[in-house]
Amino acid sequence: MERYEKYKDSGIEWIGKIPEHWKVKRLKYCISINDDVLNETTDEEFEINYVEIGDVNFLTGINNSTVYKFKNAPSRARRIVKEGDVIVSTVRTYLKAIAQIKKIYGNLIVSTGFAVLRPKTIDSSYLGYYVLTPFFIHKTIADSVGVSYPAINSSNIGLFETVVPSLSEQTHIATFLDRKTAEIDRIIDNKQKLIAFYEEEKQAIINQAVTKGLDPNVTLKDSGVEWLGEIPEHWSLIKLKRISAKITDGEHISPNFTLEGMPFLSAKDVRDGFVQIDYDKFVSNEDGDFFRKRCNPESGDILIVSRGATVGRVAIVDTDEKFCLLGSVILIKPTPRILSKFLLNSFKNKLLLDNFLLTSQSSAQQAIYLVNVAEINLSLPPIQEQINIIVHIEKECSRLDTIIEKFNKQIDLLQEYRITLISEVVTGKIKVPNTIEA
Repeated sequence: MERYEKYKDSGIEWIGKIPEHWKVKRLKYCISINDDVLNETTDEEFEINYVEIGDVNFLTGINNSTVYKFKNAPSRARRIVKEGDVIVSTVRTYLKAIAQIKKIYGNLIVSTGFAVLRPKTIDSSYLGYYVLTPFFIHKTIADSVGVSYPAINSSNIGLFETVVPSLSEQTHIATFLDRKTAEIDRIIDNKQKLIAFYEEEKQAIINQAVTKGLDPNVTLKDSGVEWLGEIPEHWSLIKLKRISAKITDGEHISPNFTLEGMPFLSAKDVRDGFVQIDYDKFVSNEDGDFFRKRCNPESGDILIVSRGATVGRVAIVDTDEKFCLLGSVILIKPTPRILSKFLLNSFKNKLLLDNFLLTSQSSAQQAIYLVNVAEINLSLPPIQEQINIIVHIEKECSRLDTIIEKFNKQIDLLQEYRITLISEVVTGKIKVPNTIEA
């Protein structure tokens, strides 16, 4: 692509050379910071759309918001934003929670953990792209203070040196990037739809195999269970408690964490099909042994997340290492009548999860309860058939996972290209076609 005719040193290490006619300014001269907040006299019934740090990602912007009445809102729900503002996380800056407010919906309020940057003498869209560049993000992280909870003062962001072309060039650059990023986003969206299609195909393969088997000509019978429907005539219908040596859950008391000892796992450590021990939380071996008297995960056991954002996620324990569990995870020890991997796939059946959530007695959040798990009806084939089904599912899902992985890698490359393009354009390494230098 085209470059500018003349360049000069910007004096900013992470940016290097910029077009000769561009200026370098401290960001505070182009914006205002944290102009508006909700005061404590706000009507208690005032309804807000609240955005916190976890709702924002620099690649996708604002992904979620939660509706609250002011009286029930978190105390940090205070910063008012307007269309064109940019929000930058000032806490846990490594999460890169940065986004431009392109559209206001409802009374949008963000956490006090954000700095709200309001454009004054800079094009709002140009600013929105500038904060997505690696040097802005790296500077924000590098200037943060603290190890476990790094944070930066909002006023320090105002001290960042910023490259500033003329306002007309800013607008021209932003328009160009709007068009180019939209093209990239459309391609990414199409690939994400393909991934969703293949994920649905995996789910269909699992559902069919664990409820109907592999023989398309098998004689079926009515299971008598509405969500399960018909099952092979020679299969058994059995409650999970009849084929489980133990069904329990993790600790419901807050443990005393230590720097070393026995790993203490929660819902976040239950991944899709496997358990990942991150060694970030420990209890003493003495406390761990006490917790394991009731809930003792062992190789071959099944773990199910019982509440929270990943409710229903299921994994098989594939390690002999001792660890203990938080109460948000249910443990099932299968008897020899059912193979662990068959039980794992049975719980991956979306119809089963939907039935669990339908029987939940919680109105505040979706949850799975021990009593419901114990009473769930499962279709149970003979052991050899279980083995054949496991092999079939692993083979077919592996084939589809290879396709999904290919699309995910393509999406990663497209996102990298998107960020590189933004960075190159807003620092003048690339000249936007038909730019009038001013």
